[in-house]
Amino acid sequence: MDLKLESMTPEEQEEMQRNVFFTTLEQVKAWARSNSIWPMTFGLACCAIEMMGTGASHYDLDRFGTIFRTSPRHSDCMIVAGTVTKKMAPILRRLYDQMPEPKYVIAMGVCATAGGPYIKSYAVVKGVDQIVPVDVYIPGCPPNPAALIYGINKLQHKIRYEAKTGKRVTNQ
Repeated sequence: MDLKLESMTPEEQEEMQRNVFFTTLEQVKAWARSNSIWPMTFGLACCAIEMMGTGASHYDLDRFGTIFRTSPRHSDCMIVAGTVTKKMAPILRRLYDQMPEPKYVIAMGVCATAGGPYIKSYAVVKGVDQIVPVDVYIPGCPPNPAALIYGINKLQHKIRYEAKTGKRVTNQ
């Protein structure tokens, strides 16, 4: 079948433009990767309850292709939900290092992003970004499930944008 545009009628050309998509292999991989995020649950405090609620039937995080994993070797995203103490920091870093590339981190709640109300404590890390690189910050104490869904959507957009432009986007 000859697909030269010059030999087609205007109606056929319009039909062809509506039904044929051109993209790169990197963008297809990013689309698949962004729609199948498998976060590792790392619930440390009250934000973990909200994270669990997001995975429950009322909010149903599975509809976005997000399935919680318990092993770092099976996950590509780490959701740090809650207060990170200095005693827990090396364990968090070890789990992050065990995750396969590409890997992403979501800091959920004010304790994970900046230390929260415990910022003056000697035992609390002043933000998880001092231990691992954070891709998306979700503020709140605790943030509601809709905020976590919004943060995951921001991560999906970030993954697609990086594949499209080839640039690594800093924190959002």
